Amino acid sequence: MTAETFRTIWQKPDDPSVVQIIDQRVLPHEYRVHDLHTWQDADTAIADMYVRGAPLIGATAAWGLYLAALADPTSAGVRAAGNALLQSRPTAVNLRWAVERIFRLVDASGDDLVERIRRDAQAICDEDVEISRGIGEHGVELLAEISRRKSGETVNVLTHCNAGSLATINYGTATAPVYFAQHRGIDVHVWVDETRPRNQGSQLTAWELARSEVPHTLIVDNAGGHLMQHGLVDIVITGTDRTTRCGDVANKIGTYLKALAARDNDIPFYIALPSTTIDWNTRDGVKEIPIEERDPEEVSHIYGMVDGKTARVRTTEEATPISNFAFDVTPARLVTGLITERGICEASEEGLLELFPEMRDA
Repeated sequence: MTAETFRTIWQKPDDPSVVQIIDQRVLPHEYRVHDLHTWQDADTAIADMYVRGAPLIGATAAWGLYLAALADPTSAGVRAAGNALLQSRPTAVNLRWAVERIFRLVDASGDDLVERIRRDAQAICDEDVEISRGIGEHGVELLAEISRRKSGETVNVLTHCNAGSLATINYGTATAPVYFAQHRGIDVHVWVDETRPRNQGSQLTAWELARSEVPHTLIVDNAGGHLMQHGLVDIVITGTDRTTRCGDVANKIGTYLKALAARDNDIPFYIALPSTTIDWNTRDGVKEIPIEERDPEEVSHIYGMVDGKTARVRTTEEATPISNFAFDVTPARLVTGLITERGICEASEEGLLELFPEMRDA
């Protein structure tokens, strides 16, 4: 999954009016490429989770605005599409970041708006690959230190949700240090939370790791604390969809519980994040970050293989009331550190500003 040529979104080689993505809804049972012809297609892909993961959501929005410009190459047309795209997923800050970046481009003078947006959408993707590479280069040092301390024995990493190549453009965030450790010859093993209700761990992370030949074991979401109690986890690394200026992190529901278990067992808990997921205008994650509530059918139904065919199966009584919060917030006090493309810092405002001093007055 970390081959230099791998991408999760790209312009169709023989038809520049089409953007292509991997339909992540059908993984791991089927690898299907899905075509986006309009910005509305991009909106559906984001809202219905053909694509997911904050960096990829942002990139898909950018390419969606390219498709919008093809249909209506005016500032008003692109802005209307962008404002609609902003409603598709409220928690991941990369969505707004990418749309506002394209809006600034629209407001600038210059010829050929379509080509300018196309170039910037591609730049967003290329930059994300380098950001993930930076996260991997810094984060691998944590795994190398654990390996030295254990005299070369296996380093056991626990992760939640999917913060791998499929959540970004390549390499991933939480998985990037793992891939770099593998390249260095460090003996690494990953405990993969299934991550209900969408099973991003069991259906996506496990699929990625298997194709990269990284040793891993799938576990039910609630097994993490047990593993930590028995010394089977050396470090927890997850991703994030939004990080506040003060270091609180919003990630897939269940992340907060992993942080609590890690704290109780003196296990380091790190968040791997691209700087594009930092919301510099938000300070208190619990109070200020909007938490998306999704369709109850994601809880009442499960997707898998039945008699060799893919199927959705109901697992609940039909009248059962269901709540489906998609994210939770882990307070900065429970986070050992933040792994960014510029280095590792304390989960605090001052820690982030040491790495990003240009944001001090933002």
